[in-house]
Amino acid sequence: MKSNIITDLWEYENKLFAEGKSLICGVDEAGRGPLAGPVCAAAVILPRGIIIEGLNDSKKLSEKKRELLFDEIKEKAVSYGIAFASVEEIESINILNAALLAMNRAISQLSEPSVYALIDGNRSKGIEFENETVVGGDAKCASIAAASILAKVTRDRLMLEMAEKYPGYGFEKHKGYGTKLHYEAIKALGPCSIHRPSFLKKLH
Repeated sequence: MKSNIITDLWEYENKLFAEGKSLICGVDEAGRGPLAGPVCAAAVILPRGIIIEGLNDSKKLSEKKRELLFDEIKEKAVSYGIAFASVEEIESINILNAALLAMNRAISQLSEPSVYALIDGNRSKGIEFENETVVGGDAKCASIAAASILAKVTRDRLMLEMAEKYPGYGFEKHKGYGTKLHYEAIKALGPCSIHRPSFLKKLH
C-alpha cells in the first residue's frame, strides 16, 4: 500500500519530467481561512523521486508528524522558500491576492529561478513564474505536499508566538481560525491588531 501512495505522489511530476520540465517546485499556502494572522506560503524543490516516509497533505497529518516532516523536508530539499503576506496586505488586496503574493515571495527565494511551479488549487493568475494549477495537489504531488507542510508548520509556530503576545484569544489552540472559543474571545476582548477586519464583519 505504501509504495502505491509514494508512486502516486510522484506520478504528476514524473509526467512533467517526461515532457521535458527539468526543475519543478510545489507551492502551497496555509492560513487563507483564519480570522487572524498572516497567510503563509511555501515553495519546495525536492530531489527527483525522493521518498519521504509519511509525506502527505498537511491537513491529514498530526501536528507531531508535521513537525518531524518539517525538519526532514528542509534538510532534504534541493531548495525551499517560505514567505508571508501580512494582515495589512490581506486587507488591502484581499486574501486571494495576498496568498498569491506570498507564493511569489516564496518561489523567488528558491536557489533556481527558472523553475516550473505547481500551484495547489485552481487559481494562479498573478503568479510571476511559469506554472500550472493542481486541484487537491497537496494530496497528489510530492512537492506540493512538502510545501503544504512547510507553510502549515511555519504559520502554526508564528501563531504560538502571537498567543503569547496577545493572550486570551486562544491562538495556541485554534491558530486564528473561527472556532466557537475564538468568536467568544473576540466578543469578550474585542479584536486585536492581528485580526483581519474584513473577516470579522459578520460579528458586527
